This record gives sequence, structure tokens and C-alpha cells, in this order.
Amino acid sequence: MIDADTRALLMRPDLAEAALEGLVSARAYRPTEAMQAAVPVADLSDDDGNRISQLVFGEAFDVLTREGNRHWGRSRRDGVVGWVADSALKAGMAVPSHRVSAPGGVLPFNALVDPSRDAVGDVPLVPLGQFETDLAAVAETLTGLPHALGGRTAAGMDCAAMVQACLMACGRATPRYTDGQAELGRAVAARDLQRGDLVLWLHPTGGPGWTGHSAIALDSDTLVHASGRAGTVCRQSLDEADTNQRAEGFDALIVRRL
Repeated sequence: MIDADTRALLMRPDLAEAALEGLVSARAYRPTEAMQAAVPVADLSDDDGNRISQLVFGEAFDVLTREGNRHWGRSRRDGVVGWVADSALKAGMAVPSHRVSAPGGVLPFNALVDPSRDAVGDVPLVPLGQFETDLAAVAETLTGLPHALGGRTAAGMDCAAMVQACLMACGRATPRYTDGQAELGRAVAARDLQRGDLVLWLHPTGGPGWTGHSAIALDSDTLVHASGRAGTVCRQSLDEADTNQRAEGFDALIVRRL
């Protein structure tokens, strides 16, 4: 598992972004080119072709190099590095004015748009800078959506993406993976769990596009999470979720209060 401190850096032995010259060793350095997701959703894959995340419409993608019909770069919104198909991107960076405020429309939840320019369809929008105030209430609106590793939309989302989507809707920092989410806020004891707390289990090794399991507390005994076991975003008792995660090799639960 790549160290979280360097995972968002565009660097490899043959090439690194110009901002890293003098800091990391590479045979060449190059400035990034700003591009933007021009389709509702685009997969972001690692070198082996595993989907590790997605871009949604309007998100910026800083490209370092192109190989064939794909670009290698970094999602500006959450720092995920990987490959995106050329057909999913457009050059430049149009400034958005609104955010899609609910799932289920032609554009995904939290997509970035300017309705005077973009064909957004019949989707609810809020101006940028306007946020929800109840993290758990946002999570409840996502219940029933399918679970999909690497997904970030109503067509399928993983556990950390569900938490990320809720954080975005509430104007909070938006780490993509569980280990980054475990650095948010402050630690509290599990016995003091309250609505809106993040409930997290790190994994000693993780895998492509995941570092642990993430959930949001509804109250002192219940959480919402995108569960691979259940196949959906669902409510579950804290005790049952903790038992399942520990049985699958995850570390002890962490609670973070924002």
C-alpha cells in the first residue's frame, strides 16, 4: 500500500510533475495540464487497470502525460492519481457555479456545473458555498444505493466514497480513502459515539483503491455505510458492523468527530 503522504504526488522513475523538481528523483520533469471531466462519470484506474476511483462531471484532472488513448494525472478535488480515458476529458478548466445536491439525476451527486453553460437536465442544484449541516442526514439519503468498489455515484459507490460524498455536501475536507478520513477531526471513544461521527476501520494491507472501511454514525448504536457484504448503502448496528469488520481482518474501530 502506497504511503498516504506520497500517494497524491505525480511521480514515477521516468517522469514527475515540475513542482517536485529538486524534491524527488526522476529522469524528467514536466508541468501538468489542467483538464476537466466532460462526461457524467469516468473511471480512474491504476497502472494494472483496477478501478480505484471515479471523476464526476466538472471535476478538474491535472494531467502529466498521455499514453495512447488515456491520460495519467491527479484528481484535483481529492488527490487520487491514476489513468482516465481521453474521451472522458476536455482541455481547460471552466469555472463551475453550482453543485448537484442529490443523487439520481443525469449528472451525479456533487458534480460541478454552470447551468448557464452545461446541459444539466432535471437535477437539483445549489450554489457553490451552500452546504448541508447534518452529515448523517445526507448519508441517510444514500441508503439503498448499490455498493461498487471504486465507485462514487448512484450507480455504485464504495464505503469511503459514500463518506466522501457526504463530507463534500457538508463543505468538509474530502479525503477519498479511509486512512485520510481517519485523520479528520478529533478522536473520541467508541462508547461516546454520537450522530455525525465518522466510524472507521483501517486495514493492515488494503488493496487497489481502498485502505479500510468507512461509515457515518446515525446515533450511539447505528451507522450508515456502503457494505460489500450487503451489496448496498445500508443502516446497521455498530456492534454487528464491528464484528464483521474484525472478522475480515480490519483493525480496531476508530471514531473521529468533526
